[in-house]
Amino acid sequence: MLSKFRFLQLSASFSSKKASIPQIVTVTAKFRSPMGSASYATSSGSSSKLLFRQLFEKESSTYTYLLADASHPDKPALLVDPVDKTVDRDLSLVKELGLKLVYAINTHVHADHVTGTGLLKSKVPGVKSIISKASNAKADLFIEPGDKIIFGDLFLEVRATPGHTLGCVTYVTGDGPDQPQPRMAFTGDALLIRGCGRTDFQGGSSEQLYQSVHSQIFTLPKETLVYPAHDYKGFSVSTVGEEMQYNPRLTKDEETFKNIMANLNLSYPKMIDIAVPANMVCGLQDVESKAA
Repeated sequence: MLSKFRFLQLSASFSSKKASIPQIVTVTAKFRSPMGSASYATSSGSSSKLLFRQLFEKESSTYTYLLADASHPDKPALLVDPVDKTVDRDLSLVKELGLKLVYAINTHVHADHVTGTGLLKSKVPGVKSIISKASNAKADLFIEPGDKIIFGDLFLEVRATPGHTLGCVTYVTGDGPDQPQPRMAFTGDALLIRGCGRTDFQGGSSEQLYQSVHSQIFTLPKETLVYPAHDYKGFSVSTVGEEMQYNPRLTKDEETFKNIMANLNLSYPKMIDIAVPANMVCGLQDVESKAA
């Protein structure tokens, strides 16, 4: 890593204690937006690039996102919301693209699949897991609102968006002319395309979710690209402006939204009793069972 940049201070030991806080970095390249599921963001007159891939796990309809600074000498990369069943696919892609995976990060403690962070750590020495401090889950590094996760000359800003669970966060690409434009928001289950995550378990709150989305996501520029953790209807990307106009739940007033969420009558999540305990320990229960 280049010494003039400040990165997350990493600990060699796995711990559930509070980790060092990420620091912002000064960068010089200018970007344009990545569009679609596989792309680069580049700027005229600069060789700097954001490499971006949107990956899908069909059983849980989960999106995993690969981001990397392709112009940095180390080509540092991170995975957002990896799934245990597709870890080998993700690592194969990382290898093919010549990237160095440094972080495996989650938007929240998932209830519908086991996170791939534990397997990634076991297969790639040096990879650090990241989750919000508010989740009360185990990880190498814990983030709080306002923190920045730095990879190369790029960074993700952390925004707290609880409501689906207590520990939900949204990761947003950096603001400014030296970061990808338009911005990209990885919203987890807080904001889905034309929907949102349920609020009836894991400390969920429809009131809190409504406030989170309206204060932390809908305040972003309208052209900000929205990349959720799931989609069940074949959509891959939206924008903040679209969701502000067309989301059938979150365009309503708060009381109407709360009433909608209270009457969804959803079935008990089939994976919750397996996924949540495993995900509270970085998916390591699943890793240990596979190794046995």
